[in-house]
Amino acid sequence: MSFSLQTKEELARLLPPHEGCLKAELAALIKMDGSLQLSAGTGWALSIHTESAAIARKVFSLLKKLFGVQADILVSKQNRLKKHNTYIVKVADSDEVKKILLFAGVLDERGELWDGIADPLLARDCCKRSYLRGAFLGGGSVNDPERDYHLEIIVDNQEDGEAIVNLLRDLGLKGKLTARKNNFVVYLKEAEQIADFLSLIGANRARLELENARVVKEMRNNVNRLVNCETANLSKTVNAAVRQLENIRLLAERVGLSNLPEGLRQVAEARLNYPDISLKELGELLEPPLSKSGVNHRLRKLEQLASRLLQGEKGE
Repeated sequence: MSFSLQTKEELARLLPPHEGCLKAELAALIKMDGSLQLSAGTGWALSIHTESAAIARKVFSLLKKLFGVQADILVSKQNRLKKHNTYIVKVADSDEVKKILLFAGVLDERGELWDGIADPLLARDCCKRSYLRGAFLGGGSVNDPERDYHLEIIVDNQEDGEAIVNLLRDLGLKGKLTARKNNFVVYLKEAEQIADFLSLIGANRARLELENARVVKEMRNNVNRLVNCETANLSKTVNAAVRQLENIRLLAERVGLSNLPEGLRQVAEARLNYPDISLKELGELLEPPLSKSGVNHRLRKLEQLASRLLQGEKGE
């Protein structure tokens, strides 16, 4: 099961005690997944479509709790083109449908669709959170945090998208809105914002999973940075050692190490005999022992001498 579906399954089990919250959540689900059908015999019917059996059961429970409506649940079986079953919660009584749509703020008193979100649905912060929960259940998805950070809610029109962005802002989140084909998408990209959103709508287990994945990812990135840093340092050390050996061999061939000052001769011979050890270890071999900075200073002197030899050859 995907992380997104796990999150929805967790949210589908939540039923807040306050009627206003139930109403806000149902309104969002109807806005996202609802459709109206008109037939000559029975009038209006309301259908809410979802690929989650848990969400279908939640819609059924909300309709029964708020309106006493016994909705039908239909199942459209998967086929080769559809990977999942579709569950349809249907209310066929035209009078009940109108009552539900008015009560849920989907229709206004004139029977017209309400653009955006009806103000009475958002009386308290808990109702705002419930509306966002319904919007996510109906049109949302969240990426697996082990892969990347992205949460989105797809809406039919710009007004609904802007309303959700404003609602997020009221609750301290920075949602963004973009057009995608025939729809609009409200999205969050930052891990912290997504974690806060999941917490706001009650997906505490999903938030914990995201936080755990985030910690593991940060640790992995830190380890990679350390490895890269160590690799870079090792490469610098190897290159320096190779350069030192080239300088010493040049001096041995052209000048002779025995003709060098005693301090430089000791370091040159030690480096030739022990090409792989560190400067600190090299200094400990000398008589008397020399500090790392002292060894480095003498190696730079040897490099300067070798450089002068090469420049002299070029001048000739």
